[in-house]
Amino acid sequence: MSLSVDSFLNTLAKAPTKPVYLIAGAEALLVQEAADALRLRLREQGYSERIVIDADAGGFDWNDLHQHGASMSLFASLRLLDLRLPTGKPGKEGAQALLEFCQAPPPDTVLLITCQDWSNKHGGKWSEAIEQSGELVVAWPIKPGEIGYWISRRLSAKGIKADAEALQILTARVEGNLLAANQEIDKLAMQGVQGAVTVAQMQQWVADSSRFDVFKLIDACYDRDFPRASRILRGLRAEGEQVPALVPMIGKELLNLAYYARIQEESRRAQSAMQADKLWQTKQAQMLRMLDHGSCRLFEDLCGQLADVDRMSKGRLGGDAWVSLERVLAQWTDAKSRTRVSVCA
Repeated sequence: MSLSVDSFLNTLAKAPTKPVYLIAGAEALLVQEAADALRLRLREQGYSERIVIDADAGGFDWNDLHQHGASMSLFASLRLLDLRLPTGKPGKEGAQALLEFCQAPPPDTVLLITCQDWSNKHGGKWSEAIEQSGELVVAWPIKPGEIGYWISRRLSAKGIKADAEALQILTARVEGNLLAANQEIDKLAMQGVQGAVTVAQMQQWVADSSRFDVFKLIDACYDRDFPRASRILRGLRAEGEQVPALVPMIGKELLNLAYYARIQEESRRAQSAMQADKLWQTKQAQMLRMLDHGSCRLFEDLCGQLADVDRMSKGRLGGDAWVSLERVLAQWTDAKSRTRVSVCA
């Protein structure tokens, strides 16, 4: 049975050390904090040697995991193998390697696996083996209705107590982004803020982390969160942004998705292509999640619709460019449509 991050952190100090830990989830901050807490606990117990293994690097050989486990420690009697597996999908070879590790864990060694994505589809015999011999910790996304409580707890841990309205301001401004929320809370603490915080004080101290920009718009589409994407699009329009300035960046993402979706459909090697193109790990995980829902045909079709949006914005085609752009985003976030919806309304 998997543990939540809170349950894991609350029991970490007293729980016996396990040979393997899997900490996974799309909430990067929570995964990082849980992994950091485990690393600190292991250092306190004498695990002074740490070997970082990047399973997402090009040319990675899963035999390396076995070799690290079988080799003698050079610097300490206790060591940590820190395995990075961003997508949470080890593949057939990796799943077998992890299963064998769990069946016969090497002595004086702890394996920590961190993943930037996790869902019920990620499970398998390898993760079940980790649950049996070690610990599976999942950082499930914070629900929109829970973000205020999450922020309130973080503030309290820093000695800050915000009233309901002040808390609402901070919650709205970080747009559900836990990293942004944590940064703002740390900033308040560094400024020496303590005790009760009023609405006026919160407005003065907190930077507007929810400033609308095209990067957040694209992230909302990758998260398949149309209400947020629509809200950001309206914000961009209210700030005076123009459709022709948005189309190239949105189009670049859709073209890339179409390109990698075609590779995935033809050879199931989209991730290898991303690695060869030197996409950073976060972007790879983001795009691979989207490829699980959308086809090459869909993304190519959306590129065509976006071209129509561009022509509308420049007066070369009839229609409302803003409304049509929102329709494109709706289909992207839905990632189910397979037929063209005309943007000429």
